Amino acid sequence: MPVVAFQGELGAYGDEAVRARFGPSAEPYPCKSFVDLFEAVASGTVDYGLAPVENSQAGSINDVYDLLRQYDLYVAGEVLHPVNHALLALPGQTLSDIRRVISHPQALAQCDRFLRDLGVEVMATYDTAGAAKMIREQGLTGVAAVAGLGAAQRYGLAVLAESIQTIKDNITRFVVLQRDPAPREEGPQKTMLFLALAHQPGSLYMALGALANRNINLLKLESRPSRNRPWEYVFYLDFEGHRDDPHVRAALADLAKHANYYKVLGSFRRETVPD
Repeated sequence: MPVVAFQGELGAYGDEAVRARFGPSAEPYPCKSFVDLFEAVASGTVDYGLAPVENSQAGSINDVYDLLRQYDLYVAGEVLHPVNHALLALPGQTLSDIRRVISHPQALAQCDRFLRDLGVEVMATYDTAGAAKMIREQGLTGVAAVAGLGAAQRYGLAVLAESIQTIKDNITRFVVLQRDPAPREEGPQKTMLFLALAHQPGSLYMALGALANRNINLLKLESRPSRNRPWEYVFYLDFEGHRDDPHVRAALADLAKHANYYKVLGSFRRETVPD
């Protein structure tokens, strides 16, 4: 029975994603913050971690990308988890009673149109299910939470509206974290890479050429501040293929000639968007 850390309270989307990836026998391990999640994996407190890296509507989750660089952990897989937001409140409340909506900033951003039309004050909290829990424990009237139906059931809240996200096909991509590289699985492969380059003309172009010259498909390119000097950046790459594939090995050897530093965060089975 694996113990799997996620950020948020029980009933959060991370909790749902843990069960989707590891099955109903997995033991979810709630963490207050993303740092706590990474610490739990790195220290051996848990077997795995599940961290969100991007949402199909709101984009990348920058805090997680920064932590991938700071911790010596490996990405061992990914989960594409559908997110259907609902508006939750204490039983007996109606939409006309609601003056304030609380939730995780990403969830609020994903429901911006609905919340704007509702004409309420929005306030960010650390977690979707945590917002639902707060309403229940503090008996907050006139306040609703953006969270999943699982949170409504867990904390005994009424559902005032369902599927309130602006874009209905709303998916969050989680990555599986562990302390060792993952063995290769069957199916199409994907590699995540962290890359630091010289701050000079053409450095990124030449680095990416190592992939293009071998017909390796680049799936994502993300930049983050280097933290060493202002306006200098590091890069995260997702591309097709496994680090053990001969053409990927050759590309990595070529890429090393143009990089100050790089690290393969992980190679794993590439998941497809669920129907």
